[in-house]
Amino acid sequence: MTNTKVQVIASNPNKVQKEDTVVIKDVPKESGFVSTTGKTEINWIHTGMLVGVPIIALIGVFTTTPKIETVIFAIIMYFWTGLGITAGYHRLWSHRAYQASWIVRFLLCIGGAAAFEGSAKWWCRNHRAHHRYTDTDKDRYNAKKGFFYSHLGWMLVKQKVNNIGFADITDLQKDPMIQWQHKYYLHISLGVGVVLPTLIGALWGDALGAYFYAVAVRIFFVHHATFFVNSLAHNFGDKTYSDLHTAFDSFITAVLTLGEGYHNYHHEFPSDYRNGIKIYHYDPTKWLIKGLSLFGLTYNLKSMADDEIQKAKLQMKQRELDWERAKVTLGKNFDKLPTISWDQIKTRVAQGEKLVVIDNIAHDVSSFVHEHPGGRQTLLNHVGTDATAFFEGLEGKNHKHSKEARAYLYAMRIAKLE
Repeated sequence: MTNTKVQVIASNPNKVQKEDTVVIKDVPKESGFVSTTGKTEINWIHTGMLVGVPIIALIGVFTTTPKIETVIFAIIMYFWTGLGITAGYHRLWSHRAYQASWIVRFLLCIGGAAAFEGSAKWWCRNHRAHHRYTDTDKDRYNAKKGFFYSHLGWMLVKQKVNNIGFADITDLQKDPMIQWQHKYYLHISLGVGVVLPTLIGALWGDALGAYFYAVAVRIFFVHHATFFVNSLAHNFGDKTYSDLHTAFDSFITAVLTLGEGYHNYHHEFPSDYRNGIKIYHYDPTKWLIKGLSLFGLTYNLKSMADDEIQKAKLQMKQRELDWERAKVTLGKNFDKLPTISWDQIKTRVAQGEKLVVIDNIAHDVSSFVHEHPGGRQTLLNHVGTDATAFFEGLEGKNHKHSKEARAYLYAMRIAKLE
């Protein structure tokens, strides 16, 4: 057993002023997922799972023809375990978007375990950190590190202690069912996700087909359906409610992710039990939650007021209009800008001018230094440098600047790089 530093919250969250780092002893289950050396280390557990499952699934596809009962059963297992993640891990436990009866919570709990994506406690901690630190280095599946990384690359390496984004999971620590699932996660996932489907397939004489299709193929599709929420949903679609993060709305992504594709909306209103707010939006997770509420099995469903949703949409449309207006009315036309070299920039900066390069355009920011929302020194640190990565939030230490900020740049540009 090893000791490792992890970030936890104090017993009274209302009194927390900062993120506390303490030493937790005897955490053998966690030590396999956290790098205690600070170096990049392969996570062999995740790598083995993500490589092994597709191989087993392919062997089954090329060697075994399942019975029709097995195919139907595999589809049922797909929806049960997939919804265990989307309706359970995500909307119920990560975001507390609704409440559910004991039996619903139990079925989602063991269904989520059978998806082989970690315990609810582990999964929810990462997801809450994702929302708190979206698009930064403390976001475990930071979309700015590329499609592959956010899809599954982040799971192939152990988490570095200093990069673990803080998240409050005191409610999950107090939940007996979540604690039980976390403690016996391996037993539950193997029992419900592998052994049970294989035995059920044996009832109609197709245990091998059930093993390949209701277990391996099903796990593969559930995995990537969930992974698309971290990758595709942060790279493709429309920005309906905000452009301050990488989340997009997309019907295609919704189909691939059991309704989690209206992701721009979700990042603006994460406590809403819906992702697709329109009746025609494909969101089986929403339909399940709403359907169960008709029988009293789910309750206290949270949804954002229509006027707040409309306000966000209008604000986004206004931002787009401001962006278009800025291109027409502010600053010099790009084609009419004079050219400038880096040597000339350095000379002029040495003479006292405050020039910053963004997107290969030099900007004179002297009139804006004292107005910069992040403080004058933040801007002065980039005088005489190419600040494109900083401005676009690519360094993982700051947010991506808004279209309003880019509009200010139009007014300050003076030349384009040779």
